[in-house]
Amino acid sequence: MTPNPPILSVKNLRVAFGSVEAVHGLSFDIHRGETLALVGESGSGKSATALSILRLIEREGGRITGGSIRLGGESPAEITELAPAALRAIRGDRIAMVFQEPMTSLNPVMTIGAQLAETLALHRGLRGKVAREAARIALERVRIPEPDRRLDQYPHELSGGLRQRVMIAMALICEPDVLIADEPTTALDVTTQAEILALIAGLQRDLGMAVLFITHDLGVVSEIADRVVVLKDGNLVEEGRKADLFTAPRSDYARELLAATPRLGGGSPAPLRGAETVLELRDVVTTYGGGGFLSRSEPFTAVRGVSLTLGRGETLGLVGESGCGKSSLARTVMRLVDPAAGEIALLGTQVETLNAAALKPHRAKIQMVFQDPYAALNPRMSIRDLVTEPAHLHGMVAPGERDAMARELLERVGLPADAAERYPHQFSGGQRQRICIARALSVRPQIIVADEAVSALDVSNARRVTDLMAKIQREEGVSFLFISHDIAVVERVSHRIAVMYQGEIVEQGETAQVLHAPRHPYTRRLLAAVPRADGAHVTAPMPLPTPQPSDHVPSVEAAAMIPVPGAWQGPLEIGGAA
Repeated sequence: MTPNPPILSVKNLRVAFGSVEAVHGLSFDIHRGETLALVGESGSGKSATALSILRLIEREGGRITGGSIRLGGESPAEITELAPAALRAIRGDRIAMVFQEPMTSLNPVMTIGAQLAETLALHRGLRGKVAREAARIALERVRIPEPDRRLDQYPHELSGGLRQRVMIAMALICEPDVLIADEPTTALDVTTQAEILALIAGLQRDLGMAVLFITHDLGVVSEIADRVVVLKDGNLVEEGRKADLFTAPRSDYARELLAATPRLGGGSPAPLRGAETVLELRDVVTTYGGGGFLSRSEPFTAVRGVSLTLGRGETLGLVGESGCGKSSLARTVMRLVDPAAGEIALLGTQVETLNAAALKPHRAKIQMVFQDPYAALNPRMSIRDLVTEPAHLHGMVAPGERDAMARELLERVGLPADAAERYPHQFSGGQRQRICIARALSVRPQIIVADEAVSALDVSNARRVTDLMAKIQREEGVSFLFISHDIAVVERVSHRIAVMYQGEIVEQGETAQVLHAPRHPYTRRLLAAVPRADGAHVTAPMPLPTPQPSDHVPSVEAAAMIPVPGAWQGPLEIGGAA
């Protein structure tokens, strides 16, 4: 029998940025209907490889310096040799790509329908009503509710999960031979991630296409991959079947990645009892709009009567889907947003009604670490100035002492002292997050609010950052409000967990109790959606769209009906097992 030829074959690929080679002789094949996962830390060459396949690497300042990228099928082509016009004919038609951040990939001034129609006009010659109907069908295919209305909306009007579905619809509208998915679920919560993974798997079965799935999350690899290629510093260090990677990894680096991957059931900090309360929320409500010329006519309630406590030296994990109110609650705690009702006691002081002048001395007691460290750091300021700025603003360091303080802070977070003279763009994502932590520590806070502080980092860097937080907590007794959609990470770092759904805390308690004996159906639904990094292939049914947050607060019975891919879709019995 003649072996089935690959639909995409990469041989001895070399990619360079200036004089620095980023990919060193990489080779792999992908066949129709197969999913190949490309795995590795940030900077390993994953995205450079993906961009090279589409010859987009030149736009990023790189170039292909050697090797072959061959597209098979009825019209084979050597991609490295194609002229610009031939490349444009292939991109979006025979090979399509879904990027990590849909908001930066979609045109903000074009409607969703216009962007889908643009692809159809370029590759299929469809226009007008025919193109609009094809675009509507494409949105239906990816399970977007109310597709007719979505066609006339703009990207900013959609949630992150819906925007990613639009990107998938756009990528698949011409039914490509190969889909490249570059970290498409990294910034999504677990239930939305599960829906997107199930969606890609279902469409792959329908279309018979090959998928190159780029990720640093081995839980996602376990869910979706057939074979795995592991990259480190631009080199292939391991390749083989998914099951072999998880059960018998051959390389030390693959074993390190597996060890760094958080798993549910991997253990949690022992609960703290009798600790002094440093932060207490009582019936806090946060609303947006409802006043002013450009505001909504009716206010939107993002946080609904939340009550929480945080003890000295304790980590409280706050989990829930995107849009459930986690970040709104964090900003309210920080008084970046004023509460509409309720009380916030910070170290015994009621701060919810303090004006800016009265609040300033209390701001040093509570600091925040944001999700995107690059956006949180001023690119024009040196690291020295960035990490010492809070202390300078609070009068806690003299001008002549900032150099010494910067060196000390950087050493505390595991960065060399000479990093003080560099700028944010000269550091990796994990290093930038350490810089953000150093900045927060400059005022010796007693509480740090970490809002998705490791969600954009690969597993190794995320592990280093959370280990750093734990070390700071042990040495200085700092308390953390740790907000994340990654429940396995939350389990590893949290003494207690609070589960948030549509603005309410629906369950809270000690970490082991909440995760191993959850009482609320929504908590059980969240846990069912967490990918398991065990190598077992999960076949999930096509999911229904997750309901979007609204002003309606659902009952427990309604929450029990929230669909989760891979889980039974009927109602859960309240207080019992499904």
